[in-house]
Amino acid sequence: MKNTTMKRLGYKISFGLLMAVGISSCTLDEWNPSTVDVETGYKYRDGYESLVNYCYDGLYYFYGKIDGIGAMEMGTDLWANVANAETGFTLYNSNMNAQLGTLATIWNGMYATVNYCNTAIYYADQVEGFGSEEERNAKVAEAYFLRGWANWHLVEQFGGVSLTTVPSTETGPVNSPVRSSEQAFYDLIISDLIFATEHLPNRSEGERGRVTKKAAYAMLAKAYLQRTRLGDVQENARLALEAAEELITNGSAYGVSLYQSDDEQSGFGKLWSGANNKNNTEFLFIEAVDHTEGRNPEGWNRGRTRQYYLADTRTTGAPWGTQENETWTGRSNSRNFKPTKYLLTELFEPVSDPADTRFKETFFYEYYNAKWEDVTISQSMVNQYGKNPDLVGHVIKNTAAGDVTLVQGNTSTWRMGVENMVDDNDDGWLDGLSVFTPNWVMSAAEKRDLPFWIVDPSDWYQADGRWVQPESNSMATYTREVYPSLKKFSSWEYVMDRQYWLGDIPIIRLGEVYLIAAEAALLYNNDVNKAQQYVNQVRKRAAVTSRQSEMEVGAGEVTLDFILAERGRELAGEQIRWYDLKRMGKLTTDYLQATNPDIRFFDANKHTVRPVPQSFMDAIANPQEFGQNPNY
Repeated sequence: MKNTTMKRLGYKISFGLLMAVGISSCTLDEWNPSTVDVETGYKYRDGYESLVNYCYDGLYYFYGKIDGIGAMEMGTDLWANVANAETGFTLYNSNMNAQLGTLATIWNGMYATVNYCNTAIYYADQVEGFGSEEERNAKVAEAYFLRGWANWHLVEQFGGVSLTTVPSTETGPVNSPVRSSEQAFYDLIISDLIFATEHLPNRSEGERGRVTKKAAYAMLAKAYLQRTRLGDVQENARLALEAAEELITNGSAYGVSLYQSDDEQSGFGKLWSGANNKNNTEFLFIEAVDHTEGRNPEGWNRGRTRQYYLADTRTTGAPWGTQENETWTGRSNSRNFKPTKYLLTELFEPVSDPADTRFKETFFYEYYNAKWEDVTISQSMVNQYGKNPDLVGHVIKNTAAGDVTLVQGNTSTWRMGVENMVDDNDDGWLDGLSVFTPNWVMSAAEKRDLPFWIVDPSDWYQADGRWVQPESNSMATYTREVYPSLKKFSSWEYVMDRQYWLGDIPIIRLGEVYLIAAEAALLYNNDVNKAQQYVNQVRKRAAVTSRQSEMEVGAGEVTLDFILAERGRELAGEQIRWYDLKRMGKLTTDYLQATNPDIRFFDANKHTVRPVPQSFMDAIANPQEFGQNPNY
């Protein structure tokens, strides 16, 4: 959202409500209803619009932050655990329990969003100052949308828990909550999202981040498709297809379109280009980040997602010239999540020059010397890394440059890959390359003779597909810490420093809508030709124009399993995968063992939902009646 909107996120809108969740005012120059009762406060348009702004607050704690990654992306076929953080999500071990702090964050955050939205919906009819009923409905439709979004996360993460529609300002503390069915959740979710499609504007009026019809139709399609797991598959699929095709067919009305490839760059590459980040034609629902003045929840502390996927450029790669303080690849001390063998070598084709650009656009796999000085290969490096002795004395050129002023205008920093990006010795490789982590296996001769450190799948994975285990005096101690790093949320223009990234984060984007349409077409009436059409549109824009024909697949190849794989290639790291596996019946021991054998403790009798946080169970008067989720 533009700056005035972000300022309003700081307004006090109800003393009792906001003090309960620890939010305070940062500016009071327009109107402050904190000293009046709720009914009076929300009676006026300024106060009411401030309340609606608060409905967006929860986005900022689940996207671009660690709290959303574990619950939405981990414990799937795509990622393994590196360190010990979030092992409950990645391994389904004993850390997945009712005391897990991240679960309480998700629970409290989503219910806070629901309560803000309930409040906005409840008081909408009393608000004065709107020019028409249509104008009023357009504003309250934002709350309907965000309540649907939050309830969708609640029911998918926790199952049939408490469904609320009346704000706490009216009910007071609910000491004895009751559960609702998952179907009841979806009835309300769908109803809310339909209201949003009917009343939100086609386009925003200059406030980046405001939800519009494109977000509503995308979320409606997503909700209908996810609901197929509960039954009535054909009808829910039909409705998902209808909502998805509204966007695909009428994209010009909503200002949306897939980026198209040219001879030099794929459309998928353009999608993630920083030049397109703040006005992206594929982003349908976003966490909008203020990159100029930092008027965000937690200020500049945004875009932290990237650091948890980073390889070790701080220590393990350092002898070759990589550097933690280099801002583009970010702070690398977390090293929590790394790609599975299934993701790198089965979903992505493990060859050096595939037509599909999505591996190279999704991952950093070329790390350059960023030490501010050249690095000379020493005898000890040759000995330790098994390199050709003739490489002693070879110079890896520095590629870092400083005093690069970023778009927010108040930070100068430095990064790799700016200087000496040349091949003066004509060996086919850039002279500043330090560490190379391809998803294809290179020959022993190449790994020995080339003047940089090469770590590939043969170094990362054991025969059983698990990540190699560190052993004393073994190179596995080092090779397991250097791997392709997720770079979708690292476009250079919005890197603030080695930790923070200030780009907008897509929550739903158009490429996913095409894949929703393809999946729905199969589930509704097995329309393989329509599914093929939508899948090929996504696949073709992942290649430059001269190679697009290589990306096309035949109708007979487009199965549900193929679409799941395609979603992995397209959406890896975008906090979607756990929901995909749940919807498509892949949260099973057999599937996870086949695709991510590092997961050892998955139990289908409990792990398809999360435990209800113990803090909630301890606070209510009827914990036995409400009940913990099964087998927790």
